[in-house]
Amino acid sequence: MLILTRRVGETVMIGDDVTITVLGVKGNQVRVGINAPKNVAVHREEIYERIKREQRSEEVSEKPKPQEYAPIL
Repeated sequence: MLILTRRVGETVMIGDDVTITVLGVKGNQVRVGINAPKNVAVHREEIYERIKREQRSEEVSEKPKPQEYAPIL
C-alpha cells in the first residue's frame, strides 16, 4: 500500500488515465474526486463488494441443476 499526504486541491495520478484529487477535509472525513475513463468502474468498497456478491449469486443460480434419474429396477 502506498501512503501519501496530500493537501486540498492536490492530485494523485494512477497510470496515465486516473486522477484522484483531494477536494476537502472536514474532521475525519476526506472528500475526493476521481476522474477515470468511462470504461473504468469506480465504486465505494461496500458497493463493489455487493456487486461481486450479487454476481456470484447469479452465477450459482444459473448453473444447470443435476438431472433427476428414474430409479433403476
